[in-house]
Amino acid sequence: MSDFMRPEARAALWRWREVLYAGAIAAFGLWWAIGGLGIVKWIGLIFVALAIILVIAGIQRGRFRQSGTGPGVVQVAERRLAYFGPLNGGAMDIADLTKLELDPSSHPAPSWLLSGIGGQHLSIPVNAAGAEALFDLFGSLDGIQTEAMLDVLSHTPSVRVEVWAKTTPLLH
Repeated sequence: MSDFMRPEARAALWRWREVLYAGAIAAFGLWWAIGGLGIVKWIGLIFVALAIILVIAGIQRGRFRQSGTGPGVVQVAERRLAYFGPLNGGAMDIADLTKLELDPSSHPAPSWLLSGIGGQHLSIPVNAAGAEALFDLFGSLDGIQTEAMLDVLSHTPSVRVEVWAKTTPLLH
């Protein structure tokens, strides 16, 4: 059964899985909204509205998600990020993160460069296994612009780009 579908097609469907789930919810909601009566019709419209929100979130996640075949493994647990790579690695609390950059010149794939308090640095390839968990982690950063981050990722620049930096409060 696993060879029923080409691996590339299966990977594309898996990358956009949230959008496909939302499409199924929208179809179910439309079926209730068109064919239902009374409260069922309104519940169907609520399902359609929920599906629209899920489509927007799914498109963002699909744009962020890469192949997952790059070097190393990313793990996120309780706002602590760990990267285990073949040549380097490390761990960092998300609260200690001060700067997030995308470095397109790193080899073999572009990498996220995370800088922490005290000069700690962590380089994570965008296509590392488990790197899709970084979307939620980066989304929780105060003041990050998700669309700008996705644009930088999809249109890989030629130079290092700062995606986010922690703002330091002024005392005066």
